[in-house]
Amino acid sequence: MSWLEKLRKSACKSHEDTRLLAVDMETTSLDPRRGSIVSIGWIPVENGVIMVGQAGYQLVYDAQVRESVGDSATVHYITDAMRNTGVAEQEAVARLLEVLGDSPMLVHFAAIEKRFLSAAMRKYWGRSFSGRIVDTFEIERRHMERMGTYPRGEDLRLARVRQRYGLPAYTSHHAASDALACAELYLAQRYRSGSHG
Repeated sequence: MSWLEKLRKSACKSHEDTRLLAVDMETTSLDPRRGSIVSIGWIPVENGVIMVGQAGYQLVYDAQVRESVGDSATVHYITDAMRNTGVAEQEAVARLLEVLGDSPMLVHFAAIEKRFLSAAMRKYWGRSFSGRIVDTFEIERRHMERMGTYPRGEDLRLARVRQRYGLPAYTSHHAASDALACAELYLAQRYRSGSHG
């Protein structure tokens, strides 16, 4: 079954899944019309277990754009020389979609990954991303609001939320470590909500 068929099939599944794929992307901008993907990291979560041995990471370049990473290098520390050793964007996105299959994509602040993934998919295959997304940012925002706390943007940053759960601090803005950080946060959120088994 191709990744496209798996993506179509995934729209019919329920939200409670035994497998999710935590994903993070580093980009040159927050807007896919002005920027591009420079790296993608992912790690599966299966039956409440983070599958570290199945994690993946790719540096990504877009041969059609040939833009410099510019000032974004001060955020994700990926230089033009590093990026040029990566794989073509189409290959990187196809690989991500293959690994994702019909699993929900687990992210922290879904807007970034969804916009960039949709833009790349439209460019290469003429369709946007329509798979399911589980967003730890939204889970935490809703939890805080239920508790009578109305969070500001800083309150919902991945590192800040992890700190409140007593999770270890990782270097931010590396796609592989941010995907792992998101997976760990998701499991902590599930534990807090009582849906851990």
